[in-house]
Amino acid sequence: MRRLIPIGATLALVLLLATIVAAQGSTRLNGQIVDGNGKPWVGVTVQLKNPDTGQTFTLKTDKDGKYAQVLPRGGVYAITVEPEKLNYSEKHAITDGQENTIVINFKEIIAQQAASPEEAKKAEEAANNFKNMKGHFDAGVAAMTDSSQVRQQLAAAPADQKSALQDKIKADSQTAVTEFQGAEQAAGTKDVKNHALIWANLGQAYDMGGRYDEAADAYQKAIELQPMAPYYTHLSTSLANAAVSQTDPKVTQQKVSDAEANCDKAATLEGAPPGSAAVCWKNLGIILNNKGDLKDAVVPFQKATQADPKDAQSWFLLGGALTGSIDTKQEGDKLVYIVPPGTTDAYQKCIDADPNGPYAAQAKAALDSLAQLSGGAQTTVQERKKTKK
Repeated sequence: MRRLIPIGATLALVLLLATIVAAQGSTRLNGQIVDGNGKPWVGVTVQLKNPDTGQTFTLKTDKDGKYAQVLPRGGVYAITVEPEKLNYSEKHAITDGQENTIVINFKEIIAQQAASPEEAKKAEEAANNFKNMKGHFDAGVAAMTDSSQVRQQLAAAPADQKSALQDKIKADSQTAVTEFQGAEQAAGTKDVKNHALIWANLGQAYDMGGRYDEAADAYQKAIELQPMAPYYTHLSTSLANAAVSQTDPKVTQQKVSDAEANCDKAATLEGAPPGSAAVCWKNLGIILNNKGDLKDAVVPFQKATQADPKDAQSWFLLGGALTGSIDTKQEGDKLVYIVPPGTTDAYQKCIDADPNGPYAAQAKAALDSLAQLSGGAQTTVQERKKTKK
């Protein structure tokens, strides 16, 4: 009889090793210059310069005193008005992946300078804080990237090298945790989006080090600041990982229930990217599968296939979880296999979804094996014929 799929094989999670670097979309600056009389300053030259890279953009304001520029990256930019004449400059923090709006109003500037010379100093302090935050954030991302590379090395490393690589992964995790904590402390209190982004990356840093409860707390803080489907997905995965490491069955079940609830939130959140729910449910199923809880993995894989019926891998994993749940009963001299409903259907839908894909051949082999199980197995031992003396 052919072997069914290797139930005990460890499966890789989806979307868990890619750092949540920034919000989706381009980095854009929308600016306006208002003159000393409070009117749009038309045709004025504006220069944008990133002190870190030296990259400079020179623009002209339109009839409304406005200008716009898509930037390759965020950071602290010097915005100079009329560099050849007035040469007035301010430093502003531009956030990666977001629309940034900055208005330089000379009527207000003149009034502030006359009434409070401290305003300019406050603005410069804010820009320096942003630069400090970004420095910590970039260092945390670098540590996460290094960890991903080390993990790839670990998979192919000889046994005598694995311990050192595992120690490196733990060190990278702690470095990332420390840097993201520094970034969170440096972020301005009103900077909600960056706070959320930092908390989400801090959660990944904890995940990388196997600190799943701390990771879940970090993702929860990110969600409280800015609910996003990827944050719910990562929170669900952390809770599931924390669940399978528990020894108390009640605690395990509660964490799994919480993980399921967060997958539901990822599915129903307004504006959630397509496939968010499918990824969330698939990851939950994979974690339970890797622990050996195949029966518990069935429902998450079922929901993953419902969320994305075209995902051949989810159908294959569902078939494997159902196969691992096969029971037996004795009927006369035969051991009859009780195959859970939907098992053959899952493998067939895997094949239909991607006939030439990496799972199709395994699904076909599993179907052949299931067909052979349908006849049951003989359990009686025939008596040997007695030989004549």
